[in-house]
This record gives sequence, C-alpha cells and structure tokens, in this order.
Amino acid sequence: MKKNIDFCSRRLGALLLVGVLGLGLPSCSLDLVNPNAATEQQTLTTREGVLALSVGLRQLYSTVALEPIIITTGTTARELKGVTTFFNVIELEQGGAQLSPNNANTTALFSRNYRVVNVADQIIAAAPAVLAADERTRSGVLAHAYLFKAAALGAVAMGFEQGPLTANPDGNGTTPFVSRAQLLAEAVRLLDLAAQELAANPPSPDFNTQVQGTEFNLPNTVQAYRARFNLIAGNYAAALTAANLVNLSTRSAFTYSPQNPNPVFTFTTQVGNFKPRDFFGLPANLAEAGDGRLGFYLSGPVVVDRNNGGPDNLRNLAGFFTSQTAAIPAYLPDEMRLIRAEVYLRQATPDLTAALADINAVRTQSSGDPFGVHANLPAYSGPVTVPALLTEVYKQRSSELYLSGLRLEDSRRFGRPTPTPTPTPGLLERTRNFYPYPQQERVNNPSTPNDPTI
Repeated sequence: MKKNIDFCSRRLGALLLVGVLGLGLPSCSLDLVNPNAATEQQTLTTREGVLALSVGLRQLYSTVALEPIIITTGTTARELKGVTTFFNVIELEQGGAQLSPNNANTTALFSRNYRVVNVADQIIAAAPAVLAADERTRSGVLAHAYLFKAAALGAVAMGFEQGPLTANPDGNGTTPFVSRAQLLAEAVRLLDLAAQELAANPPSPDFNTQVQGTEFNLPNTVQAYRARFNLIAGNYAAALTAANLVNLSTRSAFTYSPQNPNPVFTFTTQVGNFKPRDFFGLPANLAEAGDGRLGFYLSGPVVVDRNNGGPDNLRNLAGFFTSQTAAIPAYLPDEMRLIRAEVYLRQATPDLTAALADINAVRTQSSGDPFGVHANLPAYSGPVTVPALLTEVYKQRSSELYLSGLRLEDSRRFGRPTPTPTPTPGLLERTRNFYPYPQQERVNNPSTPNDPTI
C-alpha cells in the first residue's frame, strides 16, 4: 500500500483533521498542513497525543471509512441507486463486469479502511509504554483501537474476497493478501482482545470523558461487533454468547458536526449522487406495506427515476441521515435479536421456537427501541421451518438494518440470487458478489490477487 498512508494518519494529531473526503481523492488528501496539529512525537509519545489520536481514529472511521461501507455496498445491494452521471456512479450502479478496478467508490472501501488499520496499529504500538502507569486508561485506549481495526478489516472482508492483514505504511510492495476468512478471524481475535482489556480493567473516567464521550458505548459496541463478525465467520456459539452480552436498552452512536458531517447525508442529500429505493430495495415478496420502518427510513413521495437504467421507484432519505449533524448508530439493538435468531436456525440442532421468539420481538415492536426504529407489524404467520424462518430473518435484517453496511454480506450469506456479469436492471438483488481490487493497489503491491469474475 502507498507510503503516504503513514504521513496521512500522523496529521490526525491533536484533534480531528479528517473532514469529509470526496470519492477518488488520493490518500495524500489527508496529508494537510495544519499549524495546530501535534507533531509525530507529541502524538505517539505523550498521553495527550495518544488520547487525541484515539478520538481521531473514531472520527476517521465514522466520517471517512463509514461512507463507502454504507453507500458503496448499499448501491451494489440495491438499497440505493446511483442517479448522477459521474462515471464512478454509473459503474457502481451497473455493477457486473462493467465495474472497473479504477472505480473510486470501491477503491475508497478498500483504501480508507486500511487508513483506519494504520492509525489503530500506531495507537496499539504506542499505548502500552505511554500509558504504562495508568492501566485503566490504557485498557480503554487499546480496546478502542482493537475495535476499529477489527471493524475496518471486517469491512474489507465484506467487500473483497481477500485483503492484507496490515496497512504496510512503508509501501514496500510485500504485503501479502489473505482470504476473507482470515480477515474475519483476525477481526474476531482483535475484538476478543478488546473484550479482555475491558473485563480486566474497566476504562478510567478520564478515558470515558476524553475519548469515549456520552454518545458512544465502548463495551456494548465491542460485544455487538463480536456478535456480528462471529456470525459472519460461522462461529455461531461465540456469536450467540456475545449477542447476549449486549444491553439492548443502551445507545451507541457516531456523532457529527458541521465541520465533520454525516457522510451519508452528504452524498445522498447534499451532493445527490445516490437516492434510496422504495421498500428498501427489496423484491416484492419481501416487502410489507405496513412496516413502520418504511416511514422511519424513507420520506416523501415515490419518484420514478430512469437515470442509469430503470425505471426505479425512489424516495427521499430519512432516519439517521437527515442532516449534517444526525448521529448514525454504531449498531442497532435489534441486530442482536436477529443474530440470535439466525444462530438458532443455523446451529447443528436448530431451535425454531427460540428463533421465532426473537423474530417476533423485532416484528411486533412498537415502542422502546433506543433509536426509535419500530416495525410495528403483526407476528410472523408463515411456515415454521428453517428455510422459511431464515428468509424472514433476512427480510427483517434488510428492513431493520437498512443502510448499515450489512446488506451485501447478508445477501451472499442468505443465498439470495447471484448476479451475472451483465446484470439485468430490475431483476437482481445485488450487482456483484465481490469487488475488483483497486488498480492503485495492484500497481503498488504485486501481491494483489486476480479480480473476481463477478
């Protein structure tokens, strides 16, 4: 990977130097001259610098990496439609063999997450010595860095068949690629380390005030992501254990400001490159007109759009994407119920009764969700079989977790219809299985594998 990734991350320094990046900008766009930024020595060898870089790490993930996690994969999985005539938007909307290795959106999904990995690695290397005398602050800083490194590697695994385990900031072209199974295993390992740190030494009030803040809940988010990535990796017992450790009445969210705005709002509403599909982009047999989440996530009348193929029924975006400062959940509590339901169905001896109970807890919820996401539907009335209930879990995940960055992974895992190299608009649920590797990565790293066919 490119050498300047290291310089870029160092400029995060004392506070928050990330901002919103336009798609396709080279990674040196983070390498900004800021007279108020901490020097490398201050950032990595002082308590104040390590704490500030920890804050910057979460902002880097939430404002820079999260945008392609949600928008790029959401377009491929038909949650969104690319409606403008920028070449990268047209390519992403078409998918299939038309999606080139030079596409700025898919490149961003890869490169931005490795920027997160690089900053996290710097914190993980520096914190033990810098915070040696304060084990509770050290545990918080390390757990926080493990969490975001895991989230970034997991995001790469959800978009690509292979990826490096490290960012290779020196750019020597020797970084090996490993399978997505190994990326997921590393994400799980890091999250286990985070959970162990928090259990051994609960974070200090200083960490909670300066880094965690009031809107983000580190212990719950660690367990939620343990549940998420163990499920994707097929570690069902571990996923169930972690999901049961999450407090479902507690919020954990990424927060934004006019200086560091909500990235999904920026690219869907302000810039207008993408618009949400009606009924969450689901096929007719998975859409329910009375679903309360339609009114939560979508607004305005249906507009028939014929740009970049179609016609497609589009809406305006609501939910967590209504303004520059709207918070985005780090996870939604009902994801844990749906993880449990899926585990009960996929485990060696399925428990249909337990799965149905969690499905109905999501379907019938009319109040009490910490983020206000309520389906308010009647209880499930279909066949009580493993295949039918798995389809219902997919349907509920697609509605409850709309634009959370999980639909593409879910579509593959639940065996939804596979795309072809030349997808037919309107007759598909995803336009790619995995993305081609960025061309700039291939130029810089001869270990880059061949691109997947589709």
